[in-house]
Amino acid sequence: MDPVSNPFAPGAGTPPPELAGRDLVLETARIALARVRQRRPARSLMLLGLRGVGKTVLLNHIEQLATDLQYHTVVLEAPEDRRLADMLVPPLRSLLVRMSRVERAKQVARRGLGALRAFAGAFSVKIGDIEFGVEATPGTADSGVLEFDLPELLASVGEAAGMADTAVALFIDEVQYLSAEELGALIVALHRCQQKNLPLIVFGAGLPQVAGLVGEVKSYAERLFEYPEMGRLDAEAAVNAIRAPLERAGVIITPDALRVVLEQTEGYPYFLQEWGAKSWNAAPASPITESDVLRATDDALEQLDQGFFRVRLDRLTPRERNYVRAMAELGPGPYRSGEIAHVLGLKVTAAGPLRAGVIRKGMIYSQQHGETAFTVPMFDAFLRRTIPDWKPHG
Repeated sequence: MDPVSNPFAPGAGTPPPELAGRDLVLETARIALARVRQRRPARSLMLLGLRGVGKTVLLNHIEQLATDLQYHTVVLEAPEDRRLADMLVPPLRSLLVRMSRVERAKQVARRGLGALRAFAGAFSVKIGDIEFGVEATPGTADSGVLEFDLPELLASVGEAAGMADTAVALFIDEVQYLSAEELGALIVALHRCQQKNLPLIVFGAGLPQVAGLVGEVKSYAERLFEYPEMGRLDAEAAVNAIRAPLERAGVIITPDALRVVLEQTEGYPYFLQEWGAKSWNAAPASPITESDVLRATDDALEQLDQGFFRVRLDRLTPRERNYVRAMAELGPGPYRSGEIAHVLGLKVTAAGPLRAGVIRKGMIYSQQHGETAFTVPMFDAFLRRTIPDWKPHG
């Protein structure tokens, strides 16, 4: 069929044609946004899940909900090599400038700009040609200790939002890459804003280990956040994710073809988009049949192996690749640390630093003490395809 008319969207954070199976999370977010907008208490949300389950898509969708409620939004993606302070200063300056144009909020917003300038100076944020239009406010957000300064800064932003009769929503993707210091400061800042009943809320997304990281940094964080777990779609939602876009395009998919799609994708949203797109392209006309999907499977796996899976494998050192290939030798997981070490022919203590390095790169995570799993669905099968004749090496 015509690839130009293909309705599916296999991409990083690309909105799918049918956002299936996430209604409860979106409704929770909508209620939280509406309550904060009315200066009522609500928990922030931290979306947790493996790669490819649609966390970024949901985060973007929630941002649109916030925009519809006339929020000011700040959207960040936490990289491994950039500080939270560097990422925050430019967008916070922009929203404070906008709020300063509201007459009744002008003075409070300008105080917020003064706090932001002091914060930027305290953390040596390179701000290029950014103009603040105010002097730094001495003694506010300028200690150089993030856990003291970020709460003061975000409280200033929240106070300005309250005076401007608006609210602020902070969106942070890839939360697992924040340092413990940054995560702790963000939690303290959110707590401060809640205590002062300020209209500011945080939505984060990250790998499953984020819940544990948050709890380790601040024990009271569990009362500040809800932690919806984003997993594979159930059968009904997975079917809807494939069938609904096809029906809108006037195309039918046979039950056998649909069964193969669900078997191959295991219900993971990104993989559903990949198989849907490849099946559309493989089919000469409606209906899409089982044989079309089977032909599409080879193309889908090749696409995943060269892109989605490969870019993650390429981040690892040879010894780290050896470690994850040993995991794959044991099947889909989760894996006991002792079992992986045994396959490698190492003591658990010797394998520990390798495991820690792969966790830091976001490739694996600890589900519970002594257990390890991949953060990428079906990564074990990819490793066995890519490195078929594997033997452990140092």
